[in-house]
Amino acid sequence: MSRQQWGTRAGFILAAVGSAVGLGNIWRFPYVAYDNGGGAFLIPYLFALLTAGIPILIMEFTIGHKYRGSAPLSFFRAGGKKAEWLGWWGVVVAFVISTYYAVIIAWAMRYTIFSLDQAWGEDTGTFLQGEFLQVLEVAPGETGGIVWGVLIPLILVWVITLGILLKGVKKGIEIANRIFIPTLVILFLIIVVRAVTLEGAAAGLNAFFEPDFDQIMNPGVWVAAYGHIFFSLSIAFAIMITYSSYLPKKSDITNNAFITGFANSGFELLAGIGVFAALGFMATQLSVPVDEVADAGVGLAFVVFPQIINQFPGFNGFFGVLFFLSLTLAGLTSLMSITETYVAGVTEKFGVSRNKAVVLGGGLAATISILFATQGGLYFLDMADYFINQFGVAAVGLVEVIMVVWILRKTNTLQSHANLTSDIQLGGWWKVCLGVITPLVLGFMMFGLLQQNILQEFDTDTGNYEGYTTAFTLYGGVSVAVAALLIGIVLSIGKWSKHHSIAGEKE
Repeated sequence: MSRQQWGTRAGFILAAVGSAVGLGNIWRFPYVAYDNGGGAFLIPYLFALLTAGIPILIMEFTIGHKYRGSAPLSFFRAGGKKAEWLGWWGVVVAFVISTYYAVIIAWAMRYTIFSLDQAWGEDTGTFLQGEFLQVLEVAPGETGGIVWGVLIPLILVWVITLGILLKGVKKGIEIANRIFIPTLVILFLIIVVRAVTLEGAAAGLNAFFEPDFDQIMNPGVWVAAYGHIFFSLSIAFAIMITYSSYLPKKSDITNNAFITGFANSGFELLAGIGVFAALGFMATQLSVPVDEVADAGVGLAFVVFPQIINQFPGFNGFFGVLFFLSLTLAGLTSLMSITETYVAGVTEKFGVSRNKAVVLGGGLAATISILFATQGGLYFLDMADYFINQFGVAAVGLVEVIMVVWILRKTNTLQSHANLTSDIQLGGWWKVCLGVITPLVLGFMMFGLLQQNILQEFDTDTGNYEGYTTAFTLYGGVSVAVAALLIGIVLSIGKWSKHHSIAGEKE
Protein backbone atom coordinates (compact mmCIF):
# COMPACT_ATOMS: atom_id res chain seq x y z
CA MET A 1 0.00 0.00 0.00
CA SER A 2 1.58 3.26 -1.09
CA ARG A 3 1.89 5.98 1.51
CA GLN A 4 0.57 9.49 1.24
CA GLN A 5 3.25 12.16 0.96
CA TRP A 6 3.62 15.84 1.60
CA GLY A 7 3.29 17.96 -1.49
CA THR A 8 6.41 19.99 -0.67
CA ARG A 9 9.12 20.24 1.93
CA ALA A 10 7.60 23.54 3.07
CA GLY A 11 4.33 21.72 3.68
CA PHE A 12 6.03 19.27 6.03
CA ILE A 13 7.92 22.00 7.91
CA LEU A 14 4.74 24.06 8.36
CA ALA A 15 2.94 20.98 9.68
CA ALA A 16 5.81 20.08 12.04
CA VAL A 17 6.07 23.63 13.33
CA GLY A 18 2.29 23.78 13.62
CA SER A 19 2.25 20.70 15.82
CA ALA A 20 4.86 22.25 18.10
CA VAL A 21 3.46 25.79 18.17
CA GLY A 22 0.36 25.02 20.17
CA LEU A 23 -1.66 26.76 22.84
CA GLY A 24 0.93 26.00 25.50
CA ASN A 25 3.74 27.92 23.80
CA ILE A 26 1.88 31.19 24.24
CA TRP A 27 1.68 30.94 28.01
CA ARG A 28 4.27 28.32 29.06
CA PHE A 29 7.63 29.64 27.79
CA PRO A 30 7.28 33.24 29.08
CA TYR A 31 6.74 32.04 32.65
CA VAL A 32 9.35 29.28 32.58
CA ALA A 33 11.89 31.90 31.47
CA TYR A 34 10.63 34.54 33.91
CA ASP A 35 10.82 32.13 36.88
CA ASN A 36 14.26 30.78 35.96
CA GLY A 37 16.57 33.73 35.50
CA GLY A 38 14.84 35.90 32.89
CA GLY A 39 17.22 36.69 30.04
CA ALA A 40 19.86 34.42 31.57
CA PHE A 41 17.49 31.48 31.02
CA LEU A 42 18.17 31.71 27.29
CA ILE A 43 21.60 30.16 27.89
CA PRO A 44 20.37 26.81 29.30
CA TYR A 45 17.38 27.01 26.97
CA LEU A 46 19.54 27.13 23.83
CA PHE A 47 21.90 24.52 25.24
CA ALA A 48 18.94 22.20 25.90
CA LEU A 49 17.59 22.85 22.39
CA LEU A 50 20.91 21.87 20.79
CA THR A 51 21.71 18.90 23.03
CA ALA A 52 18.26 17.36 23.51
CA GLY A 53 15.49 19.00 21.49
CA ILE A 54 17.00 18.94 18.01
CA PRO A 55 18.86 15.60 18.50
CA ILE A 56 15.59 13.88 19.48
CA LEU A 57 13.77 15.58 16.60
CA ILE A 58 16.43 14.22 14.25
CA MET A 59 16.02 10.76 15.77
CA GLU A 60 12.22 10.78 15.39
CA PHE A 61 12.35 12.29 11.90
CA THR A 62 14.82 9.58 10.86
CA ILE A 63 12.82 6.74 12.40
CA GLY A 64 9.66 7.79 10.57
CA HIS A 65 11.48 8.47 7.31
CA LYS A 66 13.45 5.22 7.30
CA TYR A 67 10.75 2.81 8.45
CA ARG A 68 7.89 4.55 6.59
CA GLY A 69 5.15 4.09 9.14
CA SER A 70 3.22 5.46 12.07
CA ALA A 71 5.02 5.32 15.43
CA PRO A 72 3.83 1.75 16.22
CA LEU A 73 4.67 0.44 12.76
CA SER A 74 8.04 2.20 12.69
CA PHE A 75 9.06 0.74 16.05
CA PHE A 76 7.78 -2.67 14.96
CA ARG A 77 9.91 -2.53 11.83
CA ALA A 78 12.90 -1.34 13.84
CA GLY A 79 12.72 -3.89 16.66
CA GLY A 80 9.76 -6.23 16.28
CA LYS A 81 7.21 -6.90 19.01
CA LYS A 82 9.59 -5.92 21.78
CA ALA A 83 9.51 -2.34 20.47
CA GLU A 84 6.01 -2.01 18.96
CA TRP A 85 4.32 -1.38 22.32
CA LEU A 86 6.41 1.77 22.74
CA GLY A 87 4.91 3.26 19.60
CA TRP A 88 1.40 2.46 20.79
CA TRP A 89 2.15 3.96 24.20
CA GLY A 90 2.97 7.28 22.53
CA VAL A 91 -0.14 7.04 20.37
CA VAL A 92 -2.42 6.44 23.37
CA VAL A 93 -0.83 9.37 25.21
CA ALA A 94 -1.59 11.52 22.16
CA PHE A 95 -5.16 10.19 22.13
CA VAL A 96 -5.72 11.18 25.75
CA ILE A 97 -4.25 14.63 25.16
CA SER A 98 -6.54 15.18 22.17
CA THR A 99 -9.65 14.55 24.29
CA TYR A 100 -9.04 17.52 26.58
CA TYR A 101 -6.93 19.69 24.28
CA ALA A 102 -9.96 20.09 22.01
CA VAL A 103 -11.91 21.57 24.91
CA ILE A 104 -9.32 24.31 25.51
CA ILE A 105 -9.57 25.20 21.81
CA ALA A 106 -13.35 25.39 22.27
CA TRP A 107 -12.80 27.88 25.11
CA ALA A 108 -10.60 30.00 22.85
CA MET A 109 -13.21 29.83 20.10
CA ARG A 110 -15.93 30.99 22.48
CA TYR A 111 -13.72 33.75 23.91
CA THR A 112 -13.19 35.04 20.38
CA ILE A 113 -16.91 35.85 20.40
CA PHE A 114 -16.79 37.19 23.95
CA SER A 115 -14.06 39.61 22.85
CA LEU A 116 -16.42 41.56 20.61
CA ASP A 117 -18.04 43.32 23.57
CA GLN A 118 -15.82 42.08 26.45
CA ALA A 119 -18.67 39.91 27.72
CA TRP A 120 -16.43 38.62 30.52
CA GLY A 121 -16.89 41.89 32.42
CA GLU A 122 -14.48 43.22 35.04
CA ASP A 123 -14.11 40.09 37.20
CA THR A 124 -12.67 37.80 34.54
CA GLY A 125 -11.73 35.04 36.97
CA THR A 126 -15.23 34.65 38.33
CA PHE A 127 -16.64 34.82 34.80
CA LEU A 128 -14.40 31.95 33.62
CA GLN A 129 -15.05 29.55 36.49
CA GLY A 130 -18.55 30.70 37.38
CA GLU A 131 -20.65 31.94 34.48
CA PHE A 132 -18.75 30.28 31.61
CA LEU A 133 -17.44 26.91 32.91
CA GLN A 134 -19.84 26.71 35.90
CA VAL A 135 -17.16 24.77 37.76
CA LEU A 136 -17.92 26.51 41.05
CA GLU A 137 -21.19 24.57 41.26
CA VAL A 138 -19.52 21.15 41.70
CA ALA A 139 -16.72 19.60 43.75
CA PRO A 140 -13.57 18.04 42.23
CA GLY A 141 -14.41 14.58 40.91
CA GLU A 142 -18.07 15.40 40.17
CA THR A 143 -19.20 15.87 36.58
CA GLY A 144 -22.37 17.89 37.05
CA GLY A 145 -24.38 18.79 33.98
CA ILE A 146 -23.35 19.62 30.40
CA VAL A 147 -22.11 23.16 29.82
CA TRP A 148 -23.67 23.92 26.45
CA GLY A 149 -21.56 27.03 25.97
CA VAL A 150 -18.53 24.70 25.86
CA LEU A 151 -20.08 21.69 24.14
CA ILE A 152 -21.29 23.56 21.05
CA PRO A 153 -17.88 25.06 20.11
CA LEU A 154 -16.30 21.71 21.06
CA ILE A 155 -18.43 19.99 18.41
CA LEU A 156 -17.30 22.62 15.91
CA VAL A 157 -13.65 22.03 16.82
CA TRP A 158 -13.98 18.32 16.11
CA VAL A 159 -15.95 18.88 12.89
CA ILE A 160 -13.16 21.15 11.57
CA THR A 161 -10.34 18.83 12.70
CA LEU A 162 -11.82 15.58 11.44
CA GLY A 163 -13.02 17.24 8.24
CA ILE A 164 -9.45 18.28 7.45
CA LEU A 165 -8.07 14.83 8.31
CA LEU A 166 -10.62 13.16 6.03
CA LYS A 167 -9.06 15.09 3.15
CA GLY A 168 -5.75 13.32 3.74
CA VAL A 169 -2.19 14.54 4.22
CA LYS A 170 -1.56 16.62 1.10
CA LYS A 171 -5.06 17.96 0.48
CA GLY A 172 -6.07 18.21 4.13
CA ILE A 173 -3.33 18.70 6.72
CA GLU A 174 -0.85 20.43 4.42
CA ILE A 175 -3.33 22.90 2.94
CA ALA A 176 -4.79 23.67 6.37
CA ASN A 177 -1.33 24.41 7.79
CA ARG A 178 -0.47 26.59 4.79
CA ILE A 179 -3.47 28.71 5.78
CA PHE A 180 -3.41 28.44 9.58
CA ILE A 181 0.31 28.95 10.32
CA PRO A 182 0.92 32.11 8.24
CA THR A 183 -2.38 33.53 9.53
CA LEU A 184 -1.36 32.70 13.11
CA VAL A 185 2.02 34.41 12.71
CA ILE A 186 0.45 37.54 11.17
CA LEU A 187 -2.21 37.79 13.87
CA PHE A 188 0.29 37.31 16.66
CA LEU A 189 2.72 39.81 15.14
CA ILE A 190 -0.05 42.41 15.14
CA ILE A 191 -0.75 41.65 18.81
CA VAL A 192 2.95 41.84 19.74
CA VAL A 193 3.48 45.12 17.87
CA ARG A 194 0.48 46.63 19.65
CA ALA A 195 1.61 45.25 23.02
CA VAL A 196 5.12 46.74 22.83
CA THR A 197 3.68 50.18 22.00
CA LEU A 198 1.48 50.27 25.11
CA GLU A 199 2.33 52.40 28.12
CA GLY A 200 4.37 50.35 30.58
CA ALA A 201 5.43 47.72 28.04
CA ALA A 202 9.08 48.44 28.82
CA ALA A 203 8.56 47.44 32.45
CA GLY A 204 7.17 44.09 31.37
CA LEU A 205 9.96 43.48 28.86
CA ASN A 206 12.53 44.40 31.47
CA ALA A 207 11.02 41.86 33.87
CA PHE A 208 11.12 39.23 31.12
CA PHE A 209 14.63 39.87 29.75
CA GLU A 210 16.56 41.16 32.79
CA PRO A 211 19.15 38.43 33.39
CA ASP A 212 19.74 36.87 36.78
CA PHE A 213 23.01 35.09 36.11
CA ASP A 214 23.11 33.67 39.63
CA GLN A 215 20.32 31.32 38.51
CA ILE A 216 22.63 29.73 35.93
CA MET A 217 24.34 27.81 38.73
CA ASN A 218 21.02 26.38 39.92
CA PRO A 219 20.56 22.79 38.61
CA GLY A 220 16.79 23.26 38.75
CA VAL A 221 17.00 25.95 36.08
CA TRP A 222 18.76 23.58 33.71
CA VAL A 223 16.20 20.84 34.40
CA ALA A 224 13.46 23.40 33.69
CA ALA A 225 15.12 24.28 30.39
CA TYR A 226 15.37 20.65 29.27
CA GLY A 227 11.86 19.93 30.48
CA HIS A 228 10.42 22.85 28.54
CA ILE A 229 12.30 22.02 25.32
CA PHE A 230 11.12 18.45 25.59
CA PHE A 231 7.45 19.33 26.03
CA SER A 232 7.36 22.23 23.56
CA LEU A 233 8.61 20.33 20.49
CA SER A 234 5.90 17.62 20.48
CA ILE A 235 8.52 14.98 21.19
CA ALA A 236 7.30 11.50 22.28
CA PHE A 237 3.72 12.19 21.19
CA ALA A 238 4.30 9.92 18.14
CA ILE A 239 3.60 13.04 16.05
CA MET A 240 7.01 13.65 14.50
CA ILE A 241 7.53 9.99 13.61
CA THR A 242 4.16 9.90 11.87
CA TYR A 243 4.65 13.17 10.02
CA SER A 244 8.18 12.30 8.84
CA SER A 245 6.95 8.99 7.45
CA TYR A 246 5.13 11.03 4.78
CA LEU A 247 8.37 12.69 3.61
CA PRO A 248 9.71 11.83 0.14
CA LYS A 249 12.66 9.42 0.15
CA LYS A 250 15.33 12.07 -0.59
CA SER A 251 14.30 14.61 2.04
CA ASP A 252 16.94 16.45 4.10
CA ILE A 253 16.22 15.17 7.60
CA THR A 254 18.64 17.07 9.84
CA ASN A 255 18.01 20.38 8.11
CA ASN A 256 14.28 19.93 8.62
CA ALA A 257 14.85 19.21 12.30
CA PHE A 258 16.95 22.35 12.82
CA ILE A 259 14.40 24.52 10.99
CA THR A 260 11.53 23.07 13.04
CA GLY A 261 13.37 23.49 16.33
CA PHE A 262 14.49 27.08 15.73
CA ALA A 263 11.14 28.12 14.23
CA ASN A 264 9.37 26.88 17.34
CA SER A 265 11.85 28.71 19.58
CA GLY A 266 11.41 31.89 17.55
CA PHE A 267 7.66 31.80 18.09
CA GLU A 268 8.15 31.17 21.81
CA LEU A 269 10.40 34.21 22.08
CA LEU A 270 7.82 36.27 20.18
CA ALA A 271 5.14 35.04 22.58
CA GLY A 272 7.30 36.02 25.55
CA ILE A 273 7.72 39.55 24.20
CA GLY A 274 4.01 39.97 23.54
CA VAL A 275 2.89 38.48 26.85
CA PHE A 276 5.22 40.48 29.08
CA ALA A 277 4.75 43.72 27.17
CA ALA A 278 1.02 43.33 27.80
CA LEU A 279 1.63 42.42 31.45
CA GLY A 280 3.80 45.52 31.83
CA PHE A 281 0.93 47.62 30.50
CA MET A 282 -1.51 46.03 32.93
CA ALA A 283 0.86 46.48 35.87
CA THR A 284 1.25 50.14 34.98
CA GLN A 285 -2.51 50.65 34.80
CA LEU A 286 -2.95 49.07 38.23
CA SER A 287 0.19 50.70 39.71
CA VAL A 288 1.57 47.35 40.88
CA PRO A 289 4.78 45.37 40.09
CA VAL A 290 4.73 43.04 37.09
CA ASP A 291 5.02 39.95 39.27
CA GLU A 292 1.65 40.74 40.86
CA VAL A 293 -0.19 40.44 37.55
CA ALA A 294 1.80 37.50 36.19
CA ASP A 295 -0.15 34.26 36.11
CA ALA A 296 0.89 31.02 34.45
CA GLY A 297 -1.25 28.40 32.72
CA VAL A 298 -4.75 28.85 31.36
CA GLY A 299 -5.23 31.69 33.82
CA LEU A 300 -3.02 33.85 31.60
CA ALA A 301 -5.11 33.32 28.47
CA PHE A 302 -8.59 33.29 29.95
CA VAL A 303 -8.28 35.50 33.03
CA VAL A 304 -5.30 37.86 32.74
CA PHE A 305 -5.50 38.65 29.02
CA PRO A 306 -9.20 39.54 29.17
CA GLN A 307 -8.25 41.95 31.98
CA ILE A 308 -5.54 43.40 29.75
CA ILE A 309 -7.96 43.72 26.83
CA ASN A 310 -10.35 45.59 29.13
CA GLN A 311 -7.56 48.12 29.83
CA PHE A 312 -6.65 48.73 26.18
CA PRO A 313 -6.99 52.43 25.24
CA GLY A 314 -8.92 51.57 22.08
CA PHE A 315 -10.02 48.84 19.65
CA ASN A 316 -10.47 46.45 22.59
CA GLY A 317 -12.75 44.10 20.71
CA PHE A 318 -10.49 44.01 17.65
CA PHE A 319 -7.37 43.02 19.57
CA GLY A 320 -9.33 40.61 21.72
CA VAL A 321 -10.58 38.81 18.62
CA LEU A 322 -7.04 38.69 17.19
CA PHE A 323 -5.63 37.18 20.38
CA PHE A 324 -8.23 34.46 20.87
CA LEU A 325 -8.40 33.70 17.16
CA SER A 326 -4.64 33.13 17.22
CA LEU A 327 -5.11 30.76 20.17
CA THR A 328 -7.78 28.90 18.21
CA LEU A 329 -5.58 28.51 15.13
CA ALA A 330 -2.57 27.42 17.22
CA GLY A 331 -4.72 24.83 18.92
CA LEU A 332 -6.24 23.47 15.71
CA THR A 333 -2.84 22.91 14.08
CA SER A 334 -1.69 20.93 17.10
CA LEU A 335 -4.93 18.96 17.42
CA MET A 336 -4.70 17.89 13.78
CA SER A 337 -1.20 16.50 14.32
CA ILE A 338 -2.13 14.78 17.58
CA THR A 339 -5.16 13.11 16.03
CA GLU A 340 -3.20 12.04 12.95
CA THR A 341 -1.00 9.81 15.15
CA TYR A 342 -3.80 7.41 16.06
CA VAL A 343 -5.51 7.70 12.70
CA ALA A 344 -2.31 6.47 11.03
CA GLY A 345 -1.71 3.78 13.66
CA VAL A 346 -5.21 2.31 13.41
CA THR A 347 -5.15 2.42 9.60
CA GLU A 348 -1.88 0.49 9.36
CA LYS A 349 -2.42 -1.98 12.19
CA PHE A 350 -5.94 -3.09 11.35
CA GLY A 351 -6.02 -2.42 7.61
CA VAL A 352 -9.08 -0.17 7.75
CA SER A 353 -9.47 2.76 5.39
CA ARG A 354 -8.25 6.18 6.44
CA ASN A 355 -11.78 7.56 6.48
CA LYS A 356 -12.96 4.81 8.85
CA ALA A 357 -9.97 5.41 11.13
CA VAL A 358 -10.74 9.15 11.24
CA VAL A 359 -14.39 8.53 12.04
CA LEU A 360 -13.74 5.77 14.59
CA GLY A 361 -10.66 7.20 16.31
CA GLY A 362 -11.65 10.83 16.10
CA GLY A 363 -15.25 10.01 16.97
CA LEU A 364 -14.19 8.13 20.11
CA ALA A 365 -11.91 10.99 21.19
CA ALA A 366 -14.69 13.51 20.54
CA THR A 367 -17.15 11.46 22.60
CA ILE A 368 -14.76 11.19 25.55
CA SER A 369 -14.05 14.91 25.36
CA ILE A 370 -17.65 15.58 26.37
CA LEU A 371 -16.52 14.75 29.93
CA PHE A 372 -14.46 17.96 29.88
CA ALA A 373 -17.48 19.96 28.69
CA THR A 374 -19.34 19.27 31.94
CA GLN A 375 -19.47 21.51 34.99
CA GLY A 376 -16.68 19.49 36.60
CA GLY A 377 -14.73 19.31 33.36
CA LEU A 378 -12.04 21.75 34.46
CA TYR A 379 -11.08 19.52 37.38
CA PHE A 380 -10.87 16.42 35.18
CA LEU A 381 -8.90 18.37 32.56
CA ASP A 382 -6.44 19.70 35.12
CA MET A 383 -5.84 16.27 36.62
CA ALA A 384 -5.54 14.38 33.33
CA ASP A 385 -3.26 17.01 31.80
CA TYR A 386 -0.92 17.05 34.79
CA PHE A 387 -0.43 13.31 35.02
CA ILE A 388 -0.43 12.45 31.31
CA ASN A 389 2.13 15.20 30.62
CA GLN A 390 4.31 14.55 33.64
CA PHE A 391 4.18 10.74 33.67
CA GLY A 392 3.09 10.01 30.12
CA VAL A 393 5.08 12.17 27.73
CA ALA A 394 8.24 12.35 29.86
CA ALA A 395 8.22 8.62 30.52
CA VAL A 396 7.65 7.76 26.84
CA GLY A 397 10.55 10.04 25.88
CA LEU A 398 12.92 8.47 28.38
CA VAL A 399 12.02 4.91 27.40
CA GLU A 400 12.12 5.82 23.70
CA VAL A 401 15.69 7.10 23.87
CA ILE A 402 16.85 4.12 25.93
CA MET A 403 15.11 1.70 23.58
CA VAL A 404 16.55 3.19 20.39
CA VAL A 405 20.10 3.83 21.67
CA TRP A 406 20.83 1.15 24.23
CA ILE A 407 18.46 -1.77 23.54
CA LEU A 408 17.91 -1.76 19.78
CA ARG A 409 21.28 -0.02 19.18
CA LYS A 410 19.99 1.83 16.14
CA THR A 411 22.09 4.99 16.34
CA ASN A 412 24.56 3.90 13.65
CA THR A 413 21.74 2.78 11.36
CA LEU A 414 19.80 5.99 11.84
CA GLN A 415 22.92 8.12 11.48
CA SER A 416 23.80 6.50 8.17
CA HIS A 417 20.26 6.91 6.88
CA ALA A 418 20.03 10.59 7.84
CA ASN A 419 23.48 11.41 6.43
CA LEU A 420 22.56 9.98 3.01
CA THR A 421 20.24 12.88 2.23
CA SER A 422 21.20 15.61 4.73
CA ASP A 423 23.49 18.60 4.34
CA ILE A 424 24.26 18.68 8.08
CA GLN A 425 26.05 15.42 8.81
CA LEU A 426 25.49 13.63 12.10
CA GLY A 427 28.54 12.63 14.12
CA GLY A 428 29.66 11.84 17.64
CA TRP A 429 27.88 14.88 19.12
CA TRP A 430 24.51 13.43 18.15
CA LYS A 431 25.27 10.04 19.74
CA VAL A 432 26.52 11.62 22.96
CA CYS A 433 23.43 13.82 23.21
CA LEU A 434 21.05 10.90 22.68
CA GLY A 435 22.96 8.24 24.56
CA VAL A 436 24.20 10.19 27.58
CA ILE A 437 22.85 13.72 28.07
CA THR A 438 19.17 13.13 27.28
CA PRO A 439 18.73 9.90 29.33
CA LEU A 440 20.47 11.46 32.34
CA VAL A 441 18.38 14.64 32.25
CA LEU A 442 15.08 12.84 31.63
CA GLY A 443 15.94 10.24 34.26
CA PHE A 444 16.64 12.98 36.79
CA MET A 445 13.36 14.68 35.86
CA MET A 446 11.37 11.47 36.27
CA PHE A 447 12.96 10.73 39.65
CA GLY A 448 12.09 14.22 40.85
CA LEU A 449 8.50 13.90 39.62
CA LEU A 450 8.04 10.51 41.24
CA GLN A 451 9.49 11.74 44.51
CA GLN A 452 7.27 14.82 44.47
CA ASN A 453 4.03 13.17 43.42
CA ILE A 454 4.25 9.55 44.52
CA LEU A 455 6.63 9.20 47.44
CA GLN A 456 5.63 12.37 49.31
CA GLU A 457 2.20 13.57 48.27
CA PHE A 458 -0.04 10.60 48.95
CA ASP A 459 0.27 10.82 52.72
CA THR A 460 -2.92 12.85 53.27
CA ASP A 461 -5.98 13.88 51.32
CA THR A 462 -4.70 17.45 51.20
CA GLY A 463 -1.15 16.69 50.13
CA ASN A 464 -1.82 15.75 46.53
CA TYR A 465 -1.55 17.84 43.39
CA GLU A 466 -3.62 21.04 43.81
CA GLY A 467 -4.97 19.65 47.09
CA TYR A 468 -7.25 17.14 45.34
CA THR A 469 -8.34 14.11 47.32
CA THR A 470 -6.34 10.91 47.02
CA ALA A 471 -9.32 9.11 45.47
CA PHE A 472 -9.71 11.72 42.71
CA THR A 473 -5.95 11.85 42.17
CA LEU A 474 -5.87 8.09 41.69
CA TYR A 475 -8.83 7.65 39.34
CA GLY A 476 -8.66 11.04 37.61
CA GLY A 477 -4.90 11.26 37.10
CA VAL A 478 -2.73 8.28 38.04
CA SER A 479 -5.08 5.74 36.46
CA VAL A 480 -5.11 7.71 33.20
CA ALA A 481 -1.30 7.67 32.95
CA VAL A 482 -1.11 3.96 33.83
CA ALA A 483 -3.95 3.06 31.45
CA ALA A 484 -2.11 4.73 28.58
CA LEU A 485 0.77 2.28 29.03
CA LEU A 486 -1.44 -0.79 29.51
CA ILE A 487 -3.64 0.00 26.50
CA GLY A 488 -0.49 0.56 24.42
CA ILE A 489 0.73 -2.93 25.35
CA VAL A 490 -2.66 -4.47 24.51
CA LEU A 491 -2.77 -2.76 21.11
CA SER A 492 0.65 -4.22 20.26
CA ILE A 493 -0.78 -7.73 20.50
CA GLY A 494 -1.74 -9.28 17.19
CA LYS A 495 -0.45 -9.19 13.65
CA TRP A 496 -0.20 -6.21 11.34
CA SER A 497 -2.34 -5.76 8.28
CA LYS A 498 -1.00 -7.72 5.29
CA HIS A 499 -0.36 -4.43 3.47
CA HIS A 500 2.58 -3.65 5.75
CA SER A 501 5.83 -5.57 5.58
CA ILE A 502 8.42 -5.68 8.36
CA ALA A 503 11.01 -3.95 6.20
CA GLY A 504 9.75 -0.42 5.61
CA GLU A 505 12.22 0.23 2.84
CA LYS A 506 10.62 -2.53 0.73
CA GLU A 507 7.22 -0.91 0.83
